[in-house]
Amino acid sequence: MEGPVISTIDLVLQDGMRFEATDAMGAVATLDAAPPLGQCAGLTPMEFLLAGLGGCTAMDVISILRKKRLEVTDYRVEVMGTKASDHPKVYTEIAIRHIVTGPDIPDEAVRRSIELSEEKYCSAYAMLRQSARISTTFEVRSSQAVAAAS
Repeated sequence: MEGPVISTIDLVLQDGMRFEATDAMGAVATLDAAPPLGQCAGLTPMEFLLAGLGGCTAMDVISILRKKRLEVTDYRVEVMGTKASDHPKVYTEIAIRHIVTGPDIPDEAVRRSIELSEEKYCSAYAMLRQSARISTTFEVRSSQAVAAAS
């Protein structure tokens, strides 16, 4: 069994409420607050939680679909969080919607890929489901139908 993996993020105040976050490999992201405290120059910390969840499950799902040799021509994940009205205003409900486009992609392949992400691979999902009710839906679109509609 492998040992623990340690992640380090360095946050540096830029101005106002805007921070620059840098990981150990040098990747950079901007965080900010909404007005009146901030300028909306980046995602808020709570939006980053939703983005992390969406990215975690999306990377799992696309990886699994590619291993199944399915041609995905477009893929998007929409994540919507509902916060409690009282502080600390945690997410109480989160809705995830996967939209997968490609020729001949079976619904069952997408459903199973999402299930594997949620039950086995996505660490963000595993953490957040302990404090929020998470629901997931998906839609499979044919790339032929999308091309014909254009």
